[in-house]
Amino acid sequence: MRWLPPFLLPLCLAVTGCTSGSYDLLETASLSARFQDNDPQHFDGKTPHRHEVHGIDVSKWNGDVDWRQVKKSGVSFVFIKATEGKDMLDPRFHEYWKGASDAGIPHAAYHFYYFCSTADEQADWFIKNVPRDANLLPPVLDVEWNPTSPTCRLRPDPATVRREMQRFMQRIEAHFGKRPIIYTSVDFHRDNLEGAFKDHHFWVRAVAQHPSVIYPERRWSFWQYTSTGVIPGIRGETDINVFAGTQKNWQNWVAAVSK
Repeated sequence: MRWLPPFLLPLCLAVTGCTSGSYDLLETASLSARFQDNDPQHFDGKTPHRHEVHGIDVSKWNGDVDWRQVKKSGVSFVFIKATEGKDMLDPRFHEYWKGASDAGIPHAAYHFYYFCSTADEQADWFIKNVPRDANLLPPVLDVEWNPTSPTCRLRPDPATVRREMQRFMQRIEAHFGKRPIIYTSVDFHRDNLEGAFKDHHFWVRAVAQHPSVIYPERRWSFWQYTSTGVIPGIRGETDINVFAGTQKNWQNWVAAVSK
């Protein structure tokens, strides 16, 4: 199983979960933005632009993408929506997957979990649609409440949520040989995940406050800091993320999980 050894993550991740203390390492006020943002946040001075490694996540809503221009702009990784529930495939998935691969951008597929289907049904669907031999980065399980869903607004109790997640991730890890990353939002994390899955990497959404404020006990590896980013090669606004570690940490991690 491909799992990131603790020494490949920065000290702040291994000890404090990248809390505010890590920002004392350099003067953030002098940093310029790595990418434009139509609605930038200050994050009380804990700017995401101090992080060396930035990436994006995309789905069909991003439309046509010039992947070579995306890479040239400085994007280091991309999470691509593959599936949702037991029978939905993002219509742009295979196009985006090939585009990112051809451009040489490390990439992973993510699955949006649907609580009205079983974990096994959804794992079967993800496995059916996502290439096994080209999955450079670990797959991602996206878990969040979806109150606007026209077909499923079910909110299971926390024990059920964690049990279903565990089953799905066991299936995915057994197939791909890589432990899945967990993506989540603050409300879903608060309701279901505090203190859970400490042996998994977390990708957290925090677009108004720094993760250290709204996920105070969570060690995170990826931070989605905006949904209004501007990326050359993509029309319209795009989600932008950062990796918690340094460029060297990133290179070591990609090498470790891509074997």
